Parts: sequence; C-alpha cells; structure tokens
Amino acid sequence: MSLVSGIPGKDFSIEDVRGEFPEELEIQSLPHPVDATVTVPGSKSVTNRALLLAALSDGPSTITNPLISDDSFYLMRALTTLGFPLEVKTDKDPAKTQARTLVHVKGQRGIIPARDERLALFAGNAGTVARFLPPMLALGEGAYVVDGVPRMRERPVADLVDAMRSLGVEVGYSGEEGKFPVVVHGGGIRGGEVRVEVSQSSQFLSGLLVAAPYAGEGVILVAGSGRGSKPYVGITTSMMADFGVEVLVDEDLGRFEVSPSFYRAIDYAVEPDASAASYFFAAAAVTGGRVRVPGLGNNSSQGDLKFVGVLERMGCGVEIGRDFVEVMGPERLCGVEVDMNEFSDTMMTLAAIAPFATTPTIIKNVGHTRRQETDRISAVVTELARLGVRVSEERDGLRVEPGPVSGAAIETYGDHRMAMAFSITGLVAKGIRIRNPSCVTKTFPEYFRALDSLR
Repeated sequence: MSLVSGIPGKDFSIEDVRGEFPEELEIQSLPHPVDATVTVPGSKSVTNRALLLAALSDGPSTITNPLISDDSFYLMRALTTLGFPLEVKTDKDPAKTQARTLVHVKGQRGIIPARDERLALFAGNAGTVARFLPPMLALGEGAYVVDGVPRMRERPVADLVDAMRSLGVEVGYSGEEGKFPVVVHGGGIRGGEVRVEVSQSSQFLSGLLVAAPYAGEGVILVAGSGRGSKPYVGITTSMMADFGVEVLVDEDLGRFEVSPSFYRAIDYAVEPDASAASYFFAAAAVTGGRVRVPGLGNNSSQGDLKFVGVLERMGCGVEIGRDFVEVMGPERLCGVEVDMNEFSDTMMTLAAIAPFATTPTIIKNVGHTRRQETDRISAVVTELARLGVRVSEERDGLRVEPGPVSGAAIETYGDHRMAMAFSITGLVAKGIRIRNPSCVTKTFPEYFRALDSLR
C-alpha cells in the first residue's frame, strides 16, 4: 500500500489504498514455529466511529493511528463529500522507525454542511459506513442516498430504517423495499423511545446512538431480541464518552438513554485491531510458536480480544499486559466448543486452525454471519471441505473434525476474512493458494506483507 496524504477522493483514490495484488497467491508453509512481534493497523471499528464522532464534534480533532483501508476510505470520502474538512497526513519523520498516519477532521457540531437535493454516498461493502451514515444524515437539510456494492444491497437494513422512522426521520428506499439504496431526507431527529432490532446487526443500534445527542429531545433505545455483538455497542458508548457524551445504559433491560448534548473535539489514538491480531495469534497457536502484538492490552474495549481466551482453552499460553498481548502455542492444540456470537469476526480464524487440533471444534451461535460480506458459515464449510477436512454445517454454526489438510486454491468470495483466515492454514499445510487476495484491502491492505514477516 502506498502511503497516502491529502483529501480522500481528491489527492488519492481507492486504488492508491489498495495497491497491486496477483489474482492468486500461494502461501508458503513455515519450516519452524513463529517467533515474532507483529504490529497490526488501527481498529476498523474504532477508526470509523472516531471519524463520525469527530465530524459531529464542536471543532478540530486529530485521529492518530487510523486504519487506512477500503472501509475507512469510503467513510472519509463520504464525509468530504458532505462538506466536512478532512485531511489525511503521513508523518515521515526519519527519526521514527515507522511512518505515522494522522487524520484531521473539523467537526461542525451536529450540522451536515452539504444540503443537496439528492447527494449520492457510496459505502462499498462497509457495514459501519452504510449503517452509521443514515442516522447522521437525518441531521442535515438535504436528501442523501446511501448505496454500496451489489452484496451490500443484499445485506439487511430494514430494522434501522424502521427505528429511524419511529424517531421522526423521513427515510425510505429508492429500490427494493428493505434493501439499499436508502434515501434519507434531512430535517432532524425528533427523539423519543424506540425498540431497535439487533438480531441481524448491532450496527443499527450503534449508528442511532452516535447521532442521538443531536435529536430534538432525549432518545431511549431498547435493544430487541438477539443482543449479539454487545461488545461492539460497548465500543460505541465508550467512545461517545471519550468525546464528551455519556450514555445511560441498563444492561439487564438492553436500554440506552441519550440526552440532548454535543460532542467535544479531541485528539484520539486508535488502538490496534484485535480482529487483525487474531490471525497472528492463530499463527503462534498452530505452529507452536510465539507472537506478541504491542498496543493491545487489558484495557482494550474490543470484544474480539476474547479470541485469545479460546486459544488458551485450546492449550496456548496467553499473557495480556497493559500494552501488549502475547500468545505461545502448545505442542498440539485441542479442540473446543465455543459460543462466538460476541466475537464472531474471529470465527473464521478458529475454523481455519481447527483441523490441526486433536479433537473436534464446534462453533456455535454465529448465524448472523450468513448476512455479512458473504455467507460466512457456508463459505468456511465449503472451503474446508475443499481442503479435504471433514466438516458439518449447522444453521448457526459448524463442526470441524481434526485430520489431514490437502492443498487447494481457496475461494474468498470477496471476503477479506476468508483470505486472512485460510492463509494461516497455509502456514502449516502445503499447497494452499488464496484467490483474489486483494480483498484484504477492506481492512488490512498490508496483511500479506505482515504475514511474510513471520518468516
């Protein structure tokens, strides 16, 4: 990936973020256990929340260590299209071992500068962008259309639209009912109390929370059935507090109350991405080696860090310090049965190393992943079977049997996590090739370079 500076969409494009990739990439198996310290990029979930909170704040904010990838690019370009002053800067100080990226955003205190009659905003396949923008756009005075790639038009959004309508927002569809593109007519958010269904995505709740301080009256959001991915909502409320807005939370009732307020502009450092780190922790686990990731620690708000607890149950040594996490793999992993609903982005990482365990691995309660970048349960089952692994598919999970793994070309279905997870399988099994490896640019453009550093 090229180091980028300037205004997204003007001084650099999505191609600059992505760089060049082959159509197929063979993963070279490792001749020895890994022993490495790996730096991973900033959290996608935290980066995109920080960008939105900064844009809604009362002045200039600086975001340090943001993730620069497809998802964050689409959000930054949307914000500049909406009229928010935003600039990416790369600090190339030769005294530093690594270049540092900063994003400067000038918040407008809840005002959306652009007031076009039908302003088009493209979210790619980024759920945080497509689902966080509509509540924010309701604060404007124009009409805004949020759309994405064809897969985004298959992903759920109706529960968000229904909740927005209950809060007094004029919002609808420009195509098929219940699907993107979504058309938001500005005019503000009235406020009040509304039930938000989150069984398909907690992003509906988080998007409404982010915009809630600028509603005409207080907002009370009650999470509906299937309160999955609660840690992601926790990231949202924690970051809202960092920017000066407290959310009153009743965990037992799934109730979130926000009073009229405004966000303060601050300087915000994005912690490393726990989901991205999971691949390197898995590499240590499956090779019997050691990997340390600096910057993550016991104060992390990211639920995906729970993945190291699963590895510990499989026999790994795990140390979580104040500003690092280290995993040491055993001589041989043992299988586990685990509910991964609250950290499902790491489900594929676990499935990819499960064949190397001594006993079966059962992954449960991840049915919502069928509606993400691809049907992730079906995709994982299909590709494990392609490798000769005995695997069975359930409605909301899968079971992986231990056994030999054969080489094959892995279909990624355009899903970044498929590519990254099965590349870890390739560190142990020979002959594994990743098709369309460029899909990793969605969240980790430098992934394969970081993977190669394990050698």
